[in-house]
Amino acid sequence: MEQNNKKGWLYLLPAMAFLGAFLVYPLVDVFIYSFEEGYNFASQTYFGIGGYNYAYVLHDPYFLQALKNTFLLVIITVPLSTGLALLISVGLSSIEKLRELYQTVYFLPYVTNTLAVGLVFMILFQQTPYSDGLANLVLGLFGLGPVDFISGPYWAKMLVLCVYTVWVVMPFKILILTGALASVDQTYYNAARVDGTSKGRIFWKITLPMISPSVFYLVITGFIGAFKAYSDAVALFGVDLNAAGMNTIVGYIYDMLYGNSGGYPSYASAGAIVLFAIVLTITCVNLLVSKKHVHY
Repeated sequence: MEQNNKKGWLYLLPAMAFLGAFLVYPLVDVFIYSFEEGYNFASQTYFGIGGYNYAYVLHDPYFLQALKNTFLLVIITVPLSTGLALLISVGLSSIEKLRELYQTVYFLPYVTNTLAVGLVFMILFQQTPYSDGLANLVLGLFGLGPVDFISGPYWAKMLVLCVYTVWVVMPFKILILTGALASVDQTYYNAARVDGTSKGRIFWKITLPMISPSVFYLVITGFIGAFKAYSDAVALFGVDLNAAGMNTIVGYIYDMLYGNSGGYPSYASAGAIVLFAIVLTITCVNLLVSKKHVHY
């Protein structure tokens, strides 16, 4: 038994070394940077150690705006995309003819370049001297005035960002949920039909509990992915997200490192640790909730 344990640790050694070099070490390094005040990357020097970097970041209007944008994006897009994906997956599972074709069509946005999709969305929603955009043409059919979704009011820009994010992430969720629905034992459905159970009750009492691990996985990864959003906003509003008021936490961190306000790795590290703490807290809460509502 002891010999087998040694072999097991030997097999795990490459993975542990990889995780230690590219995950644990960078995290510890960033944590140390976040307490080094006035850190200069060129000279590798700093003038003090303390919590000033966190105080600065948590009082920075740009960070607070990015925090607000990110939380709104998470709260809106994760439940919406998961619910729509579940609805579409149930519909696909009930279709026998051309099911593979529909699955391929729904999966296409996932394999399409994110920036390319963002440019298409920008064209659909952006007002120009020659056109109000397709979205405003649709609004005009209902007697509503044109809205500048790209450079206009905050709610309009957030709406476009949320719609774009849902569009990008939903194909992967449809793929996972379609596979989960296909793996449900048909015996449960047959027994429920014999008892005269309605379709709605079958879904809530059989289907949803059976696929709850997949739903939980998508919720967890959805939260993490939404908190890391950055390229989506860049694709729609350009690289100067602070000017557009649509920056995210990851965008703020990037700006502190390389953007117009760049050259402040200590502030960027503090922002990264704050983001890590938020994601870790929400993940732990989801894990606690899953113990009661997820059936393995």
